[in-house]
Amino acid sequence: MKAYIFPGQGAQFTGMGLDLYEKSPIAQELFEKANDILGFSITDIMFEGTAEELKQTKVTQPAIFLHSVILAKVLGDSFKPEMVAGHSLGELSALVANGVLSFEDGLRLVSKRALAMQKACEIQPSTMAAVLGLEDNVVEEVCEEVEGVVVAANYNCPGQLVISGQIEAIEKACEILKEKGARRAMVLPVGGAFHSPMMEPAREELAKAIEETQFNEPTCPVYQNVVAKAVTDPKEIKENLISQLTAPVKWTQCVQAMINDGGTEFTEVGPGKILLGLMRKIDRSVDASLAKFE
Repeated sequence: MKAYIFPGQGAQFTGMGLDLYEKSPIAQELFEKANDILGFSITDIMFEGTAEELKQTKVTQPAIFLHSVILAKVLGDSFKPEMVAGHSLGELSALVANGVLSFEDGLRLVSKRALAMQKACEIQPSTMAAVLGLEDNVVEEVCEEVEGVVVAANYNCPGQLVISGQIEAIEKACEILKEKGARRAMVLPVGGAFHSPMMEPAREELAKAIEETQFNEPTCPVYQNVVAKAVTDPKEIKENLISQLTAPVKWTQCVQAMINDGGTEFTEVGPGKILLGLMRKIDRSVDASLAKFE
């Protein structure tokens, strides 16, 4: 079965999407439509902006979404997903790719999500840290014993788990995790504690927008971050998407569930190849490649 996977924040790069814009009239039309919907020229920043400009949350999330979704659209008839999943933000790209959301509604939700998360970050200083080389249960136990808010946020692949929470609690957890034998436990240069209870204000704000948006029957199952299993009911998809902001991204479990359900060909659609790297660490035996538009 063909599985398509969509990246999240961190996959952006300067010049992203320019080749699509230059080669495809469909891409050109969609990029221009995106500029109108967002009310600013995101294409200028994507094609010519600095890494610093691209790093702004209000830009990063729509930029990655646009690159992923437009690439899927220009692939035309060769794009026939039998299962989809997206890492964090990438879940919205996956939902456009399997027909649950229209391009326009997907972009509006991504923009609202980015702004709501930015606002939540400003309410209380918080951060995330990558932990390498420990079993998940060891990291979870340390999170539980540290005072303050610190939770497992991204189960990226075996031996790589990102934690999220209050700055002091994260720093303390990193100290303990190094003592427990972590190869690395380093604070990440991010704006806040994504996928933690500290995103509650953003979750509430996005919930309203999601409830008001039309979600259609999908053309194929989406393996959602929160539950790590196939979901096809639009109502359930909505609920999981709302929960995603404060719940962990179970990426390892999503990919394993897709493989268990018959996923044999995995294609990453979007900028960069972060998910391909994670795929190799989750299951090297699976056929995995990058989507390319010639």
